[in-house]
Amino acid sequence: MCGITGWISFDRDLRYEAATLDAMTETMACRGPDDRGAWVQGPAALGHRRLAIIDLPGGRQPMSADTPHGTVALVYSGETYNFTELRRELIGRGHRFTTDSDTEVVLRGYLEWGDRIAERLNGMYAFAVWDGRQDKLVMIRDRMGIKPFYYYPTPDGVLFGSEPKAILANPLAPARVTLDGLRELFTMIKTPGHAVWDGMAEVEPGTVVTVDRSGLSHRVYWELETRPHSDDRDTTVATVRSLLDDIVRRQLVADVPRCTLLSGGLDSSAMTAIAARQLGERGEKVRSFAVDFVGQADAFVADELRGTPDTPFVHDVARTAHTEHQDIVLDAQALADPDVRAKVIRARDLPAGMGDMDASLYLLFRAIRDQSTVALSGESADEVFGGYLQFFDEEARRGTTFPWLVRFGRHFGEDAEVLRPDLLAALDLNGYVADGYRTAVQGIQRLDGESDFEYRMRRISHLHLTRFVRVLLDRKDRASMAVGLEVRVPFCDHRLVEYVYNAPWALKSFDGREKSLLREATADVLPQSVYDRVKSPYPSTQDPKYAAALQDQAKDLLAQPAHPVFDVVDRDRLHRVAHRDAPVNTQPERRGLERTLDLAQWLDIYRPDVRTA
Repeated sequence: MCGITGWISFDRDLRYEAATLDAMTETMACRGPDDRGAWVQGPAALGHRRLAIIDLPGGRQPMSADTPHGTVALVYSGETYNFTELRRELIGRGHRFTTDSDTEVVLRGYLEWGDRIAERLNGMYAFAVWDGRQDKLVMIRDRMGIKPFYYYPTPDGVLFGSEPKAILANPLAPARVTLDGLRELFTMIKTPGHAVWDGMAEVEPGTVVTVDRSGLSHRVYWELETRPHSDDRDTTVATVRSLLDDIVRRQLVADVPRCTLLSGGLDSSAMTAIAARQLGERGEKVRSFAVDFVGQADAFVADELRGTPDTPFVHDVARTAHTEHQDIVLDAQALADPDVRAKVIRARDLPAGMGDMDASLYLLFRAIRDQSTVALSGESADEVFGGYLQFFDEEARRGTTFPWLVRFGRHFGEDAEVLRPDLLAALDLNGYVADGYRTAVQGIQRLDGESDFEYRMRRISHLHLTRFVRVLLDRKDRASMAVGLEVRVPFCDHRLVEYVYNAPWALKSFDGREKSLLREATADVLPQSVYDRVKSPYPSTQDPKYAAALQDQAKDLLAQPAHPVFDVVDRDRLHRVAHRDAPVNTQPERRGLERTLDLAQWLDIYRPDVRTA
């Protein structure tokens, strides 16, 4: 796992731009604390920061290969889980290797197959290849968008990086956000390719972007396709388990300490238990970690979203799977710490607005990094198997908008309510969401003979797998890489995603519950308590001290009337919430405080040119 960046300029010799390349590369230091490297040749400059996972001494980057017709150089971030098989195939085709790293396999694979190497990879990756034989840059991103990848076209080439901060370190890329960027920030619909920063774009998942002297071109090498599913229930359950066994086995490969993230829910418990069984066969134990809050297990109050605290279920799994477990217990002071908020925003490059859930994730990962370098996560199982409440919500099922927005608005209110009324009117967020939804559902293929209900459920599944999951994957990647921790996501293996996506909803919920296929496929390794547990989202603190701390910070912000946040935020609304005599005790109000404080911190750190007209 690493941070990559680069600059292609066909009109200049970038050997004279070493200082700028260094500045771009250093912004990725958190993603790659173990090593740094640079490679420059004429119009191409590549930078790399390395987090060493496989072949610690041999995987240095940028990595290059000389050919009779020019040099081919690579900067690579991620993991290729089938690199051993690809290496054998390439050796059979005459290639010779000097390292044991998956990076060299990708480089040699490009030399053999060109950008068609993308179709052969199983993993999470974002990489760029400068092909000096044809003077072109090839950028490739994994199928599900697990690893981030951004680029910024310039008049004579392109800038790119794992994160926007690498691109913004180049004077050619101004830190500017327009109304369209604000629309993306306040709608949670993750428009493919949209990067919020003006002029910047994402390499879309499953896509190859090529840059040469004639400009940019795109090739989609993978997308979620509709196919018939003929397997019966027993065969489907067995296939899911077989896939999971293979996926976890591949993703446990590392030359550094590894662990699992354990929430006590079905997803992380199943993944942890499978990993524990596989490592147990080799006489090893899984290390597992969970986040908890001071006093929450004893004083937990159930609500519509969360019916049970996580900790008792976490401990049941740890006992059953015999893991070496540790709870990371956080208090309100740590969650509300402005310094932690600043670190989260620097990690995300944007005021993401998930409040204590962002802070706790960052603090969890920071604590884990002291003991492990690689962690396996249960992220994306809800999208794959149909675990969220909106999959079962009749309003969300029949609605004409993104299904998570129905549930989200019901529980948390509208994020944009914190904005000034005149800015809200200019943004027209309802129109933006409606346009986005129409575009998103346009290309979803319907199976011949598929009922109206099954097709509605297919649409909901497709939207979660191509839009919603990318929000969470980006959040997890940025929070983990901010502390140099690699988080792997077994449930994002494209083979599993393709197979389960095409199973009909009647099969995915055959027992009337969420994630029926996953529950049945892993029943033999789960404690009964987790097998029976109802879905519970990522935990959030219930400590009133946290909300009180937010109110105090909002009062401090109000004492700075010239702060640029008030160019976008409704000052009067903030004043009412901050100065309320009773503590803030509703989710919309608390989230509004978090959103505003995030915005203020972001404006302080990045000083962006925010165009509100």
